[in-house]
Amino acid sequence: MKITRRSCLVAALAPIVTGAGAQGKKYGPGASDTEIKLGQTMPYSGPASAYGTIGKLHQAYFKMLNEQGGINGRKINLISLDDGYSPPKTVEQVRKLVEQEEVLALFQTLGTAANSAIHKYVNAKKVPHLLLATGATKWADPKNYPWTLGFNLSYQAEGQIYARYLLKNKPGAKIAILYQNDDFGKDVLKGVKDGLGAAGAKMIVAEASYEVTDPTVDSQVLSLQGSGADTFINIATPKFSAQAIRKAWDSGWKPLQIVNNVGASVGSVLTPAGLDKSVGLLTLQYFKDPNDPQWKDDPSMLEWRAFMGRYYREGDPKDASNLYAYLTAQTLVHILKACGNDLTRENLMKQAASIKALKLPLLLPGMSLNTTPTDYFLVKQGQLARFTGVQWQGFGDVLSTSP
Repeated sequence: MKITRRSCLVAALAPIVTGAGAQGKKYGPGASDTEIKLGQTMPYSGPASAYGTIGKLHQAYFKMLNEQGGINGRKINLISLDDGYSPPKTVEQVRKLVEQEEVLALFQTLGTAANSAIHKYVNAKKVPHLLLATGATKWADPKNYPWTLGFNLSYQAEGQIYARYLLKNKPGAKIAILYQNDDFGKDVLKGVKDGLGAAGAKMIVAEASYEVTDPTVDSQVLSLQGSGADTFINIATPKFSAQAIRKAWDSGWKPLQIVNNVGASVGSVLTPAGLDKSVGLLTLQYFKDPNDPQWKDDPSMLEWRAFMGRYYREGDPKDASNLYAYLTAQTLVHILKACGNDLTRENLMKQAASIKALKLPLLLPGMSLNTTPTDYFLVKQGQLARFTGVQWQGFGDVLSTSP
């Protein structure tokens, strides 16, 4: 065969054409004909290690998916690294995922402080920062941070709903508030204060914060009890939420207690605190509670339980975090399928910001997920629920949580 300059040029360009999009395929870093490489950080150790089950379920879910052929023939490779719920460690691990592993996207990185630490970096690198496991309001800022899109319902909106409930049902309440001293706790706190308004703010008689490095919140709870409050808003992650519930009960304080959504799991919070000590608690839900008997024979719940039994036997079926993780994995799969053969970072964000009326069966009835290029709030609805001693029981209407 005669070798010409032109044939050498064609041969040199061939790998570039294949990698960039032969037969209409387009790939960004971490994507190929056979694989979609994703990254995440999770607190497998440290003060929020109860959330580590979320990452473990993701791994189990993608194992199941890969056994079924993956997404359009591509297997999901999720690299899940421990950050110990420490923002400096999160930065280190995310740099490794982006610069060494060259993942296509980050998925469900957990924690408000952790995600805050990488927020500017991933947007500067133009790496999709998807379905964050935190409800901070700032994750819905497409104008300034177009590569970041959260999953959880907004912390501020959640706080506003609690405030509106109290204004309507207990207008003379004396409110004491415990909150985690970081962006997460302050976000929910702001929502409560905004919801109460200038006049209602006088209802707050005491506030106490804690650090994630604190061994307990016992002293804070006793201080709040001493304020004479008859209403207690508990804004905490699982370990501290359980401590606060237990300490309030053991000290003889029996206020109306509201527990924020991320600290309200029956498995990881109420059971350690004591189910009998948790009766009457209020929270806000947006997906079905695995402990609620009304969903016992629900097809979507039976499917989830079958998955848990086959792929994640060590996981606690009473822990709502495991159902939450399943929902987030399903949402990501929806986005990846929508990408088709255009698995570039740009198209991934385009599809994530174009979700229309996605009705996942494990969401509460009547709920759907929606986004637009100018609205990154994915979850916009929720329902108040009261703990019976066995399960959370929803009451009232499904409410809008849009800020």
